[in-house]
Amino acid sequence: MDERRTGILIGLASALLFGLGAPVSKLLLPHAGPLPLAGLLYLGGGAAFFLVRRSRTEAPLTRADAPIVAGAVLAGAALAPPLMLWGLTRVSGLTGSLLLNLEAPFTMALAVAVFGEHLSRREGVAAAMIVAGGAIVGAHGSDGGLAGSALGVLAIALACLCWAIDNNFNARLSMKDPVQLLRIKMLCAGALNLAAAAIFGQRVQGMRVAAGALLLGSLSYGLSFLLYTRAQRVLGAARQGALFAVAPFAGAALAIPLLGDRASLSDLAGAVVMAAGVLVLARARHGHLHTHAPLTHDHLHTHDAHHRHTHEGTVEQEPHSHLHTHGALTHEHPHVSDAHHKHRH
Repeated sequence: MDERRTGILIGLASALLFGLGAPVSKLLLPHAGPLPLAGLLYLGGGAAFFLVRRSRTEAPLTRADAPIVAGAVLAGAALAPPLMLWGLTRVSGLTGSLLLNLEAPFTMALAVAVFGEHLSRREGVAAAMIVAGGAIVGAHGSDGGLAGSALGVLAIALACLCWAIDNNFNARLSMKDPVQLLRIKMLCAGALNLAAAAIFGQRVQGMRVAAGALLLGSLSYGLSFLLYTRAQRVLGAARQGALFAVAPFAGAALAIPLLGDRASLSDLAGAVVMAAGVLVLARARHGHLHTHAPLTHDHLHTHDAHHRHTHEGTVEQEPHSHLHTHGALTHEHPHVSDAHHKHRH
């Protein structure tokens, strides 16, 4: 379970990086329209990782993955960022950050209801605590930041729904090469948004704004996405979705000194509830007797209890990736809803 704790830490780091992006984007929006800013954020996220060498041991994307990649690009990259940035022009930075908390329950609901994941009762309580903490943060009313247009709020809510769809698509791809996926997704999204910006006549005012957007994108979108994908590989979409509920509070906390937005005691109360939820999630254990159905797929692995297959010829160095088949297996151990544990409960 050390790998699980590492996954939680990586997932939290991903959430913090993404959460910091909303208030900084709010600073850039007066000098760039939502479409070109979204394009530069994603280009920054993709371009930075052309400097990172792809691992030869990771499983590459294939033609069969193309529909899922296209859906992830459309929902999470082409639609969600412009919706969020457009919404940010109509609400405060604190409000916009807090509204991003909707991404977590949307992700968890889709993961459990549509994509066959499972949360134990304790994990469900932990997820609810994290989401409730975000709700408490935003419950103080007009003195802190829920002021703003209804259309702005709706736009950010729709962005969260798009990201929830994207998160669950990414979970289907989390066993594939994350750097390859990041490059494709980020650069396609950047190109789409910049093309739309040219069509609608939106521009960026100055090289300093463009450079700032590229740098922000490399951290808040690129590095955050890479960490998110690695965490999903270990935790599944539902658990990582719960951890990602920390992102809105991180953004709201930065909005206070950066944008001058005001906070209240409910912000601190919400932070305590969210921290407690993360702790409960980290300590939760789910294990029972379960049966693995036969499964054939390709991903990075070592020859653990789930990978007892043989190789023709010379045994490759571990970890490695190749197409392999899991036979039926019944055993009991702690586990999460990863690629090997989609059984019924």
